[in-house]
Amino acid sequence: MFSKFQNHIVSRFPFLAEKKLFLAVSGGLDSMVLLHLLHKLPYEIAVLHCNFQLRGLESFGDQEFIQNYCDQNNIPIFTTHFDTEAFAKDYKLSTQVAARELRYSWFYELLEEENFDYILTAHHADDNLETFIINLTRGTGLEGLTGIPEQNDKIIRPLLPFSREEISKYAEENKIEWREDSSNASTKYLRNKIRHNLVPVLKEINPNFLDAFQKTQSFLQESKEMVEDASIMVYQQVAKEAGDDIHFDLNQLKKLPNYKSYLYQWLNEFGFSAWNDIYDLVEGQSGKQVLSEEFRLLKNRETLILSPFSGMPENEEYEINENDTEVNFPLKMSLCNVGHTTFGSNKVIFVDSEKIRFPLVLRKWKEGDVFQPFGMRGKSKKVSKLFKDEKLSLIEKEKTWILCSENEIVWVVGIRQDERFKIEKTTNQILKIELQ
Repeated sequence: MFSKFQNHIVSRFPFLAEKKLFLAVSGGLDSMVLLHLLHKLPYEIAVLHCNFQLRGLESFGDQEFIQNYCDQNNIPIFTTHFDTEAFAKDYKLSTQVAARELRYSWFYELLEEENFDYILTAHHADDNLETFIINLTRGTGLEGLTGIPEQNDKIIRPLLPFSREEISKYAEENKIEWREDSSNASTKYLRNKIRHNLVPVLKEINPNFLDAFQKTQSFLQESKEMVEDASIMVYQQVAKEAGDDIHFDLNQLKKLPNYKSYLYQWLNEFGFSAWNDIYDLVEGQSGKQVLSEEFRLLKNRETLILSPFSGMPENEEYEINENDTEVNFPLKMSLCNVGHTTFGSNKVIFVDSEKIRFPLVLRKWKEGDVFQPFGMRGKSKKVSKLFKDEKLSLIEKEKTWILCSENEIVWVVGIRQDERFKIEKTTNQILKIELQ
C-alpha cells in the first residue's frame, strides 16, 4: 500500500511538495495509518487533534495516546478541546454537525496562525460509499452522488482511493497501534447503521462492490462536469450580472426544455431550499419573491433578479454634518462648495447652500414620501409614483436612499433632485453633492 499511496499523492497532489501540512488525527485506525504513511515521506507535517469531550475518560485517553506517539516520533502536535454538547445545544445542532463545525473552524484558524498550507484528513473509499448512501436516502442531486471530493479548498483527502480493508491490512503489517472509538459500534448513528448493516450486504452480493461503486462515481463525476459546462454556456445566454445582482431573462429561460434544472444549478449555491416556490416565480406575479438566509430571488416583469438580502432596518438614518466633505457609508458621496455649476446628471446635483439646513440626513424611502421633482415648480409627486414611472424593481426601490434637509427631500439619490433646493440667479453659494 505504501508504494501505491506514494504514487497517488505524487501524481494527484504534486503541489504538496515543500508545503507545510497539518494532519487531522483522531487516534483511530484510518488517521494513524495516514500519519504513518506521511511520516515516511519527505513532507513537513504536524498533527492536529480535537478532544470533543464526548466519551469521558476515553476522549482524554485518545489525546494522551496521540501526544505520546508524536513525542516518540518527534512530530509537532497541536491539541484543543471543546464542550461539544454545550455548543450543539446553544446552536441547536446535532452533536456530529457541532463537532464538524468546531473542528474545521479550529483547523482554519491554525492554518493562518501557524502559516501552514493544507490540512490532510483520513477519509477513505468506505467513508465515501457511506456518504453516498446517506445523501441518497435524503434525496440529492449529482453534487451529493459524486461523494467526498479529493480536495475542498485547503482540505486534502489522499486516502479516498483506498478501502478500509487495505488500510486495516497495512496497519497489521506495520504493527501500527490505534485507539478504537467505542461509539463506532453503536448503530444509533445513521452512518454506523449503514456501515454495519447495509454495506456488508452489498459486499456480500458483489465482493467487488467497492470497485464497482468507485467506477460509478467516476462516471457520475464526468456527468457532473458535463452538466456544469452546459450550465455555464446557457448561463451566458440567460443571465446578466449587474453589480451584486444577477438578472435572469425569463423569455430566454422559458425557451429551455428543462429550465428548472438550470435554475437549480445556478441558485443552489445561494442557500435556497424552497425549489417549488422558485419554479413558480417563473410564471408568477411580478413582485413575488423567495428568500434564502442571505439572498433574495425576485420576479420583476420578465426578469428574475437575484440579489444579496441584508435585512437592514428601514428606519436606519445617517447624518451628514456641515464640515463633512465625504460620506463612506451607507453610500459613497462627496460634498464641496463650488463657484459654478457644470452639466448635471443623476449622480451629481447642485443645490443652494442657503436653502439647506445641516445636519443632512440619509435614509431609506418611506411609503408616503412626497417631493417636488426638479423642473416641476409647485407640483408635488409621491416618491412611490416616481419609482413606478422609472419602472424600478422592488430590489431597486429598497436600495434607494433619500437625502433630506429638515424632513424635506433634497434628492432621491441617483434618480431625481428636488426643485425647492435648486440653484437660482440669486444663489450666493453652491454646494455640489456627487454620488461616487
